[in-house]
Amino acid sequence: MKTLTLIKSTILSALLATAGFASSAIAADLTVGANIGNVPWEFQDASGKTVGFEIDLVTEIGKRLGKSVEFVNIPFSGLFSAVQSGRINMAVSSITITEKRLESVTFAQPYYDSDQSLTVLASSGISGVPAMEGKVVGVDTGSTGDMWATTNTAKYKLGEIRKFEGLSPAMLDLAAGRIDGYISDIPALQYYVKDKPELKVVERITTGEKYSVMFNKGDPLATEVNAVISTLKKEGFVAKLHETWFGAKAEDTTSSVMVMDMPSAK
Repeated sequence: MKTLTLIKSTILSALLATAGFASSAIAADLTVGANIGNVPWEFQDASGKTVGFEIDLVTEIGKRLGKSVEFVNIPFSGLFSAVQSGRINMAVSSITITEKRLESVTFAQPYYDSDQSLTVLASSGISGVPAMEGKVVGVDTGSTGDMWATTNTAKYKLGEIRKFEGLSPAMLDLAAGRIDGYISDIPALQYYVKDKPELKVVERITTGEKYSVMFNKGDPLATEVNAVISTLKKEGFVAKLHETWFGAKAEDTTSSVMVMDMPSAK
């Protein structure tokens, strides 16, 4: 009986070891965190395929590095701890480079210039941020829009700030009247509302934001990726992505075209 049990145990151990080897053998070289649902950067199309500007960019970066890529769906606010803990190798989701973030993470050079925006129901009569006095504002948790709204609450006498994990749930609440306006990245909102006349982007909120790929602090992978981004800019690949996803040519003075240095904390 003991012998039979030992044999069973040995076989089970061998199977588990084999399964573990097979799992590690098919694991991707690079695990990339992304808040899937962040249109048009990373989202699922009608067929369920994950697509977007940053999906295309990171997939090409992986090819140039000779590495396979796996995207992991993580809420925006969880991307920072995920890279710092080593759960993922890098993160994208229209992540803005800020001095505060550079204290704890590393970014490659930027590849997109952006601002924030205010989106409302077209029928609301709201024409800009000053008209949001006392009203409910939606933002994405931990985003630049979240930080901007919090900083400017007193200035514009904003009402409640309600936080969401991505554009889709915020848009549902806006359509239902549970929030009066949504502050988030202008490219995503312009893309989202272009076929939705009931919604309107009423104000660009100038913030001077630039987006990039985020890594754990000091990760050498950031330097490798940065070099690939330089090459892709020189080849016009990033500018082409801009035209594909936004329907407009990238200006020569923007980070979608210009090769830039990796940002560093001051």
